Amino acid sequence: MNTGRAAVRTRVRIPLRFEDGTGAEAEAITFTGLPDGLEHLVFVLGDPGPVPLVRLHSECLTGDVFGSARCDCGPQLREAVGRMAGTGGYVVYLRQEGRGIGLYRKLDAYALQDGGLDTYAANHALGLPEDARDYTPAAQMLDALGVRRLDLLTNNPDKVAQLEAYGLQVRERVRTGVFATETNMRYLRAKVEHTGHSLNLPGGLDAAGLAG
Repeated sequence: MNTGRAAVRTRVRIPLRFEDGTGAEAEAITFTGLPDGLEHLVFVLGDPGPVPLVRLHSECLTGDVFGSARCDCGPQLREAVGRMAGTGGYVVYLRQEGRGIGLYRKLDAYALQDGGLDTYAANHALGLPEDARDYTPAAQMLDALGVRRLDLLTNNPDKVAQLEAYGLQVRERVRTGVFATETNMRYLRAKVEHTGHSLNLPGGLDAAGLAG
């Protein structure tokens, strides 16, 4: 992937409102020069400060828009916006549906999960990687905004590793909440066991000391 530089394209004010009452006044920023050619966004909330809190959030149409309970994406997005409304920060919204495999193939993977596979095994059964996301565009957008040092709101160690490989400094990894339901527990447990996500799940399953 091209590792050139991105530049700010436009800025526009957008009031964000979610059905649970979470909301904030945000500034949406678009960019030119993104290496994958996708229309990623950054939402600026409040005053981010010199070492901002940042959330890299991959698009999830089913969870973010339709409230699907098969994942925890929608609650994580609302949590990030709600937290940054008070403290300031950046939500980097990445067009990486289905951990980078796209919407249709994500739904194909869901069908295989209904047959007993976990989210990662389902991707493998489709001949796809467990996680196809490249966070270079996120790093470039942050760099274009002058962000070189940050706190990252994530349970995913790979996000930290990729940003640091680009040259950004992650001062602290801040865990998100745990949004476990009866319908997403297998999904969350797979994230803990396969990719070392830091999640204290009901029943005592904790990934803090696993892969990372």
